[in-house]
Amino acid sequence: MKLSKIILAITLSFTGVAFSQDCESIVKTCESYLNGKNGNVKFISDGQVYTAFLDREKAEFKTTFFGGSTYRITASAGTDDDFVIFTVKDPKGNVLFTNSKYKNAPYWDFKVQKTIPVTIETELDLDKKVTGCAVMLIGFKQ
Repeated sequence: MKLSKIILAITLSFTGVAFSQDCESIVKTCESYLNGKNGNVKFISDGQVYTAFLDREKAEFKTTFFGGSTYRITASAGTDDDFVIFTVKDPKGNVLFTNSKYKNAPYWDFKVQKTIPVTIETELDLDKKVTGCAVMLIGFKQ
């Protein structure tokens, strides 16, 4: 019994390490979408890394977009750019944007006219990937 608990603890430790390393590489992918060509930064991260381990469900993140600002949302879940669907909704639940209408594009740029709280849902495109780490970053233009 004691041995099985030790084996379980070791297995969970390695799973956590693998998950962490996988998510780290995905964060770097999203960061690259915030940067312009030749390493010139186009968008500055809001300082948050929105991460969720998804298994056929959605993750929900709340944020506020400030009027007069230009933003970029980036999302990735691995080596292909089109694994993640993200949907931006206003406080009433109206869809303001979804990348699913644009072949799950890995980023979207937009300008906000007035300050608005939003909910951003992320999910995996189940036709392409059913489980894994999904990362989203939000940046604003300098």
